[in-house]
Amino acid sequence: MSSKDAPPPLPEPLGVPVADSHTHLDMQSGTVEEALAKAAAAGVDTVVQVGCDLKGSRWAAETAAAHPQVHAAVALHPNEAPRIVLGDPDGWSRQGAREAGGDAALDDALAEIDRLAALPEVKAVGETGLDFFRTGPEGIAAQERSFRAHIEIAKRHGKALVIHDREAHDDVLRILAEEGAPERTVFHCYSGDAGMARICADAGYYMSFAGNVTFKNAQPLRDALAVAPLDLVLVETDAPFLTPVPYRGRPNAPYLVPITVRAMARVRGIDEEAMSTAIAVNTARAFDY
Repeated sequence: MSSKDAPPPLPEPLGVPVADSHTHLDMQSGTVEEALAKAAAAGVDTVVQVGCDLKGSRWAAETAAAHPQVHAAVALHPNEAPRIVLGDPDGWSRQGAREAGGDAALDDALAEIDRLAALPEVKAVGETGLDFFRTGPEGIAAQERSFRAHIEIAKRHGKALVIHDREAHDDVLRILAEEGAPERTVFHCYSGDAGMARICADAGYYMSFAGNVTFKNAQPLRDALAVAPLDLVLVETDAPFLTPVPYRGRPNAPYLVPITVRAMARVRGIDEEAMSTAIAVNTARAFDY
């Protein structure tokens, strides 16, 4: 195994345990049990396992049902909706190549997300939203229809909404305003600037910061974190992606949360314990556990 593929070492554990508000255990190496044990050793006692498609959402619900420290979020990722409707001839997603299913296939998939969202171990509907980075203009209608449906599902079941917003800030905020956001709405891997953080704060939206807040070029993210109300701030890994500095490019996992928490505390000018305490309280409130 090259050093680039090697898991980073276990960081100094947090004194106050926190939750990883967004992770993909199904995309990480090793077993769920190993990942949870390693996370607990680092002071990460809770994880939110996030589904991106039907298979992943079912797996998230099953995994949360089997492990009390895991909570599930279920959804069709913004990039999944156009693949269902228009097909995926290149097989870019984990399902491989797919035929176009049209709107009826999207309706069927949304009905399954609705069914899963009713389960007690499912605490959130997400990640849903808009992604203009990977989907071309032809996919925007399917993304938007899916996003609006997920908002409705979250509200009807009284669950949190987890937003994926990539290069689509204005449209995501517009649709949330048009539909009426659920009482608890989380911007996962927050990617806006300080101006958008103020808009989110006014609306009461949670902002979850990932390892990219440690990246050298991420000053706008640190500026956003600096102005976000402390009671609306969460932390996440989005593992296996977005591993924090100094391990950027190596596989991420929930046990690496302490690195990001410490970086966040420095941005806020508060001690690690105060940061961890706020994050722990906020995450439990956001996901209602």
